Amino acid sequence: MRNEQEFIDLLYERLAELRAGVETAVRKALPQEGSNFQARLERDVLVTERSRLLAAFDAGENGLCFGRLVFRDGRDHHIGRIGIRRDDADRTPLVIDWRAEVARPFYLATGHTPMGLRRRRHLTTEGRRVTALHDEILDLADTVRTGHEGADADAVLLAALDAARTGRMHDIVQTIQAEQDRIIRAPHHGILVVEGGPGTGKTVVALHRAAYLLYAHREQLARRAVLIVGPNPAFLGYIAEVLPSLGETGVLLATPGELFPGVIATGTDTPRAAEVKGSAAMADALARFVRDRQTLPDPVTVIDHEDGELRLDADTAYEARRLARETGLPHNLARPHFAFRVIDALTAQLADRIGADPYGGPNLLGPDDIAQLGKGVATSPEVHRAIEELWPDRTPQQLVTDFLADPVHLPEADADAIRRTDGDWTPADIPLLDEAAELLGEDDSAARAAAEAQRQERIAYAQGVLDLSYGSRTQEFEDRDDEDSEVLAAHDLVDAERLADRHEEADHRSAAERAAADRTWAFGHIIVDEAQELSAMMWRLLMRRCPTRSMTLVGDPAQTAEPGGCGAWETILAPYVDDRWQHVRLGVNYRTPTEIMEIAAQVPRATDPSFEPPRSIRSTGIRPWARRTDDVARAVAEAVAGETRSEGRLAVIAARSRHEALSAALPAASTGPAPDLTSPVVLIDPRQAKGLEFDAVIVVEPQELGDSDLYVALTRATQRLGVVHARPLPAGLTMLSAPDAAASDR
Repeated sequence: MRNEQEFIDLLYERLAELRAGVETAVRKALPQEGSNFQARLERDVLVTERSRLLAAFDAGENGLCFGRLVFRDGRDHHIGRIGIRRDDADRTPLVIDWRAEVARPFYLATGHTPMGLRRRRHLTTEGRRVTALHDEILDLADTVRTGHEGADADAVLLAALDAARTGRMHDIVQTIQAEQDRIIRAPHHGILVVEGGPGTGKTVVALHRAAYLLYAHREQLARRAVLIVGPNPAFLGYIAEVLPSLGETGVLLATPGELFPGVIATGTDTPRAAEVKGSAAMADALARFVRDRQTLPDPVTVIDHEDGELRLDADTAYEARRLARETGLPHNLARPHFAFRVIDALTAQLADRIGADPYGGPNLLGPDDIAQLGKGVATSPEVHRAIEELWPDRTPQQLVTDFLADPVHLPEADADAIRRTDGDWTPADIPLLDEAAELLGEDDSAARAAAEAQRQERIAYAQGVLDLSYGSRTQEFEDRDDEDSEVLAAHDLVDAERLADRHEEADHRSAAERAAADRTWAFGHIIVDEAQELSAMMWRLLMRRCPTRSMTLVGDPAQTAEPGGCGAWETILAPYVDDRWQHVRLGVNYRTPTEIMEIAAQVPRATDPSFEPPRSIRSTGIRPWARRTDDVARAVAEAVAGETRSEGRLAVIAARSRHEALSAALPAASTGPAPDLTSPVVLIDPRQAKGLEFDAVIVVEPQELGDSDLYVALTRATQRLGVVHARPLPAGLTMLSAPDAAASDR
């Protein structure tokens, strides 16, 4: 124990040295304004890089080192959250990053396949103090004993699983199991589907996979960023600390309702409306709706003009529309093509009227005269109003608002379900907005023109710098012939461009920050949790965000609850990659004890007798209980009072319709769209509970929950489960005993 404590002390001393060095570099760099582009750029890059290092050092502060590998060949490595070298001159690692290849035996080695190990040590620490050691002998020929050998190889894992929850997901870097390690380190190209029932650790495995991919493919993924999509704000808050604890901060976490920049979906849909909006048929309906915005005069549009009325007839507009559509451009980008052809036709009409030879000869107007007429037509507000009526410019928000007010191209029942003239954006609207943005396109010509103007200013500035630098050589070149002077001018121009581009003011936001603001951003990798819940339209959005189809999809079709959810993996992926995807399944339940899982499994078995839940590896000896009452809110309050005497976090899970009454009975409970999960008691609905875990759970009135929601609610507890109800229990839960009987089992 003492030797390991001395090593941990040394390790933290080295970490303090590294942190002090980085902080000094940042402190010196920040006040430096810089006299030119290059100086400011170098300062900003240094601050950005050093700040990232500081974040990694801070992340490694807790549980910096947790393992040690002793090999048969004499190698001896400590394993930790981040890699640290002994000093700047000595490249020998003091501790090895858990993601390095040499660290894999810590997770994969067994007595049957020791992978060259003599022994594997687990270090348990509290802060900077070593509190326990656990050695596993992997080479039976090794007779050396330390006194820390343990017969139970899973002791460290079980201790972590039995620990009280904190309201935040913890990393499992110290207890990654072999099946999990293989998923974490799988190649990042293509689509990997990770399926697993409740408690199998699929979410935390996906998060560790993100950390591993950023380690193994740093240059590529740090530039393109990794997107993690979670089901709701409560879930994102729950997992928010996992990646930072592993030294990774360059990841964008978002719910489906946050994937359209500038819009946060706070509204709610009826289940039927969400189902309709999520169906694949919406893509065709929106496309047809956009084409409906490209109209024709009926039969003629009369336009006031200073040189007399102009008449835009249906045939002329039809030809302009046909040619604009043939460009294949989105609606807003094709609009100028339509406008130009209409303007040309109206200009020709005006020229024929003004320049007609009364004696039948050729038109009396010359090219310059016609060009002047065209300029007048092109700048006419009346002409532009006519064009706007026939081919209006629209934003995605305007288009979707118009569509929801009049949902044409849908069956009448579907249209009635989604019709809306006001209200907040809902999560189901987000993929509609994204689809609309694709159909409309964005005219960025003005932005590109402004960027080019700024670039020309930088080139002019750079040329001035070069002129000053080469001033002493000017006379030398003036004495040369014209050909040499032209070569010099070209040389200076190229150098000025390079200098300007080199010192362009850079966008120093992280890749994740830039991606969050850019709808067209292509992520290097996307991880989707509860993937079975996403609609067909949401998958269209996500596939656009990742053209390389580099994804990790995590979920369990058996837990599909959203009406528009795709559920089956084949349904999700076939339209995009056919059968070119990999499927792995996690079969061990680390969270839910056997006593609770036996009860929860009866819910899906009521409709599917062949259902087999993941195998629980823990047993607490505590039987779940049920209490029937006429006063549900009071009974829940009494149950909560009893449970809060125990250590850990408690969740009351009930249908949303009961929350008002339960909130009044539980004034200390945190609730709402994003409850504080670190609170001792939270009140949530089953959808909010997805992916979360608590020491104790009280499920309220299970008859009010659908089978999938009930299954989710029953499987959130790591220790204790209770049910409070007034109505009869659903089939499968009737075996629950009264609270007093359950307590006697403890």
